[in-house]
Amino acid sequence: MPAAEVDASCGAPLLLLFLSAAAWLVAGSVLGLLASLKFHAPTMLAGHAWTTYGRIHPAQTNAFIYGFAVQAALGVTVWILAHLGRTRLAMIPAILAGGALWNLGVTVGIVGILYGDNTGYEWLEMPQYAAMMLFIGYLAMGLAVLTTFHFRRERGLYTSHWFLLAGVFWFPWIYSTATRLLVARPVRGALQAALDWWYMNNLSRVFFGVIGIGAVFYFIPKMTKRPLYSHGLGMFAFWGIVIFGSWGGILPGTPLPAWMPALSTVAAVLVVIPVLAVAINFMRTGAGDCSQIGDKASFKFISFGTMAFVVGTLALAAASLRRVNKFTNFTWFVPAEQQWMLYGFFAMTMFGAIYYIVPRITGVGICERRMGLNFWAAAVGIAIYALALAVGGIEEGLALDERSQTFTEIMEKSLMPLRISTMGDLLMLLANVVLLLNLLLVLKGLFGSAVAPLLNEAKTAEVAS
Repeated sequence: MPAAEVDASCGAPLLLLFLSAAAWLVAGSVLGLLASLKFHAPTMLAGHAWTTYGRIHPAQTNAFIYGFAVQAALGVTVWILAHLGRTRLAMIPAILAGGALWNLGVTVGIVGILYGDNTGYEWLEMPQYAAMMLFIGYLAMGLAVLTTFHFRRERGLYTSHWFLLAGVFWFPWIYSTATRLLVARPVRGALQAALDWWYMNNLSRVFFGVIGIGAVFYFIPKMTKRPLYSHGLGMFAFWGIVIFGSWGGILPGTPLPAWMPALSTVAAVLVVIPVLAVAINFMRTGAGDCSQIGDKASFKFISFGTMAFVVGTLALAAASLRRVNKFTNFTWFVPAEQQWMLYGFFAMTMFGAIYYIVPRITGVGICERRMGLNFWAAAVGIAIYALALAVGGIEEGLALDERSQTFTEIMEKSLMPLRISTMGDLLMLLANVVLLLNLLLVLKGLFGSAVAPLLNEAKTAEVAS
């Protein structure tokens, strides 16, 4: 089947997912900037409960994860699977209905968090009624993705198939399990913390990991016009991430049975091996003359995302070691590493994929300068944010270990890294606004191209009469 027919079938559903994702990304960035400013001016907007840090920060995190990341992941996944299978997108009404319900659930959930209806579990703060909407909406969209894969005309399986299909199944499993055992019928005691850590690690390392790497293994060969260097290395990376990636996240010193953080540390170190396989596959595939790359903007985003994935995994492995963890745990190093993986790896990879896909499904080009502005603002922004908080967190940990300063003095010294990180928040907000603007301009161009023939016919009829 011609690629143009595949792209035509994906137009409306993917525009819904990508535009919604970009809008939530901007909303989350605004909330994140307000949360960051709270550290410099605690009395700012302090007259209302819904503007306190304890509500703004989880609202920002949920807007990014469920508003942007999951929708972008599904949109990119379904487009790649349709092209690999050379088939039209199946069950388009299900994706449209599921996407609408998903966005309604995110809206209800964010409003609930700001109102104070918060579960208290990190990355699962949305109330149960919003979680049900998300789950049903995802099932509808996921069923369409799997149906598209089932009716593929190209029956062979590529490396990207394994990663993307694993991600499609992984999210409903971990989300339903965590929601059931933490929100609907909560388990007792320390198991709650262990389950929350398990969910966060599986979401960030496995679900976002396999979707992001699956996209990398599809787009890099496409852009460089070379086959993937090694299918064997790709499959080794897949099984390594799936097996070892799901056990990490519980750091040494956690008040749980000793075998849990010990097993988590071993898994966090072992996952470095498949991640290095990803890096080798990426570098060998992209090695050589890159002057013929047609989508240079998308290539830069995806290359940055792959580099961030490797660096973030190495940072987590190092922080999982007891000798290092004693200086990084309970400091700003932890949110720096989390944001680096979520934005530096996954968001940047999705930006590149979106910029590659949208012109093909709409026939409307995107300005290279605006894509360049998006890239540099995002790359510099996340680098400033993560580096400032990581260095500040290590200094904070060293000072706490020396015990020569009071806790108040140490917190006062951490204000400078926080101020620097706020500059990164501003740049990321700029990048996200540019992404949304680019998609809105594409929608405007698409609408204009559809309306122009109708206007010409009306003018012709008026002249004739």
